[in-house]
Amino acid sequence: MRVIRARSAGFCMGVGLALKKLENAIENQAAEPERGRICTFGPIIHNPQVLAHFESLGVHCLNSIAEADSGDHVLIRAHGVPRDIEDELRRNCGQVRDATCPKVKKAQLAIAQATAGGAMLLLFGEADHPEVAGLVSYAAGAAHVFNSRDELDRLNIQAGKPYVLAAQTTQDSGVFAQIRDELASRVPDLVVLATICDATGQRQAEALRIARAADKMVVVGGRSSGNTRRLAGIAANAGIRTFHIEDASELDASQFSPGDTVGLTAGASTPGPLIDDVENWLMNIV
Repeated sequence: MRVIRARSAGFCMGVGLALKKLENAIENQAAEPERGRICTFGPIIHNPQVLAHFESLGVHCLNSIAEADSGDHVLIRAHGVPRDIEDELRRNCGQVRDATCPKVKKAQLAIAQATAGGAMLLLFGEADHPEVAGLVSYAAGAAHVFNSRDELDRLNIQAGKPYVLAAQTTQDSGVFAQIRDELASRVPDLVVLATICDATGQRQAEALRIARAADKMVVVGGRSSGNTRRLAGIAANAGIRTFHIEDASELDASQFSPGDTVGLTAGASTPGPLIDDVENWLMNIV
């Protein structure tokens, strides 16, 4: 079997930075046991194995402000949080450290600046995703979230009003470009923010190139990870059978043949050892 592994597979910069901040907090607590709990507000990243590892080290995952104690050392998740939640955490907790991905933070601030005059935000993203909740909270006025061109078409867009178009940082850059061009033809003064992460676009482009050269595609990453789901969707749309798995135990040898060329990629929050395990599993099919 031939395996084509994506060079971009695995941790992105923002995930790596967030986990490094969490590891530093754990080390500092070990040196000062009297310090309060180490907590993250929401899962630090979207990968179940990574979350289980940090839980085993005593890290608590807070899902609401009510769960926080005054002495807690809280890290804001890589996806960011809404502004009001961050403000309340800083008022109520012993220490708060921002582990928001720099690309997400840049998008938050760009939205705040672009909508300061009252323009409506049109955000291409998943309404129930935590990053989107944070991005929308930075809009100075009204905001609409849409996840498809059909959803956008159902909005009452009026050419004479000011609009700002932005996207969740892990959205499909090709689809966003189509939306941008179509909307710009209807709204002459549309302000478009380039909020999709460059690394996301590169990862998606590489996944498509590999899918076009493969018989099957394996995408490794958490099922709650939006960017991983999009990689799987891009591969499936290329017309090949695609398997979105969280680890090698989910694979079935009967679904592959020794003569297959199999593409392998992974989401931005997938640890390298998990990808290695999947690659080794595929290479050992006889």
